Amino acid sequence: MINQRQLFLQHVGQTSPAPLLIEIERAQGIYFYDTSGKKYIDLVSGVSVSNLGHNNPAVVAAVKAQVDKYMHLMVYGEFIQSPQVLLAKELSAVLPPHLNCTYFVNSGSEANEGALKLAKRFTGRPNIVAFKNAYHGSTMGSLSVMGGEYFKQAFRPLVPGVRFIDFNDETQLDAIDHSVGCVIVEPVQGEAGIICPRDNFLGKLRQKCSEAGALLVFDEVQTGFGRTGSLFAMDTFGIYPDIVTFAKGLGGGMPVGAFVSSKEIMDSFISNPVLGHITTFGGHPVCCAAALASLQELRNNQDIIPHVNSKGDLFKTKLKHKNIRSTRGCGLFIAVDLAEPSLVVKFVAKGAEMGLITDPFLFNESCIRIAPPLNITKNEIDEACGLILDVMDNI
Repeated sequence: MINQRQLFLQHVGQTSPAPLLIEIERAQGIYFYDTSGKKYIDLVSGVSVSNLGHNNPAVVAAVKAQVDKYMHLMVYGEFIQSPQVLLAKELSAVLPPHLNCTYFVNSGSEANEGALKLAKRFTGRPNIVAFKNAYHGSTMGSLSVMGGEYFKQAFRPLVPGVRFIDFNDETQLDAIDHSVGCVIVEPVQGEAGIICPRDNFLGKLRQKCSEAGALLVFDEVQTGFGRTGSLFAMDTFGIYPDIVTFAKGLGGGMPVGAFVSSKEIMDSFISNPVLGHITTFGGHPVCCAAALASLQELRNNQDIIPHVNSKGDLFKTKLKHKNIRSTRGCGLFIAVDLAEPSLVVKFVAKGAEMGLITDPFLFNESCIRIAPPLNITKNEIDEACGLILDVMDNI
């Protein structure tokens, strides 16, 4: 009889020639369990999605409660649906006053698409500034502001009018002129290998955008919801955008994204043309219920976000090995720089074999990603670091 692995390879669209092919039966906290009962430590969190760990009780309860009420009702924006309203209200309560209007979508790529459209619609300007080694998604608009040619060269032509500059290089900020509708930036560059801003770069970027009349868009798809030690990276650095995009950790494991701006800016979608942005499943009530429960848990549980930085420091302190050149990061958003780029693929493969889930970066060939659930315990960090070092010894 044909097995699940064969069915997966035959009928599920593939994105690489060598998927890990681990068949997961259940997940709990920081752990996966495959069909044979083997346990894996998850240090990726579904790429910063499961910030509260897998199968979080509060999120699961919210999903079950909403399913019993209703699921999809109507295309976005027509009916008043309590989970959407309550989540939007909760987001406005934790964001600065000018970020008070939320448009819900399904993913980070869609959130960034919506933000780019909104900025061009509001400003009437054609050009966009983005950053080298930035990742904003794989749809055509999001791909157009991706800062790596390898992943987009096969899909050209893309959206025109995009200029790329180097992150942390203030000498290039003059590229932001009066033709630029928006600048899109990750407050911490993720796929570049966790590159944090230096020398108040985000503050200087904010000032330049304000002077030029360009909207500043923060892509907090990976950094949002506690990952950098504050609820949002904008809070970590004290610099605030005109539009912010969320997904991944927003949903607590369910698929939901959002872009948030002021009511004035967001209302640009109401006219000329009407229905300036449309989605069928954006703001799905079950996903919004999960997101609301996740956000409330992050806000109310003082054992989570206040300890993210110390947990990140614990990883950095413990990860000393001849194959590790250095570690860097912000909160539990960490890059482990290996001695040779060739070790990365070996480490990920050997890690999976030994019960460790890690991940490489798209734009940094020498680093592996450490981004575990934020509620990982210190004992679990000890266990994870011990396994990392064991894997290092075996590559």
